[in-house]
Amino acid sequence: MLGNHPDREVESILQPRSRSMNRIVKSGQGWRLGYCPDIDRSQDNSGSQGNTSLTFVGLIGADDWAFELTDAEFRDFRRLLVQLDETLHQMSGELMDEENITCEVESECLWMEAAGFSHAYRIRVILNTGRRCEGEWLPEAVPELLRAAQTLDVF
Repeated sequence: MLGNHPDREVESILQPRSRSMNRIVKSGQGWRLGYCPDIDRSQDNSGSQGNTSLTFVGLIGADDWAFELTDAEFRDFRRLLVQLDETLHQMSGELMDEENITCEVESECLWMEAAGFSHAYRIRVILNTGRRCEGEWLPEAVPELLRAAQTLDVF
């Protein structure tokens, strides 16, 4: 979802400036990820007050929602996603099979939550950067989403 920012320049992964830009978009059942490493990040003021330009390099989504992320947001998303998965797997030995668990992680850019069983959990994400975006992946989508997020920049 590309927000309406009439007072800002917005560079989007979905609308690269030239055809030669390298865009990576992966998707599976219940998830989508996109990355455009060639977008010029030098104009990104997304972390400052009164920002006048946003540069989106990443895209996250599911079947019925999507939103774009700045470089900092996308790096945090990937890091926190892996951190949640590692934490749940580490705790699996401490839990009984029928026990549910909820684990939250947060950065300046994002808040994320994993909830469910250590082997099958949903992921929620909320942007902390003022654009009011929120999304969720169902447990069946999370394993593929994780693999794609960890290998996105190798392609």
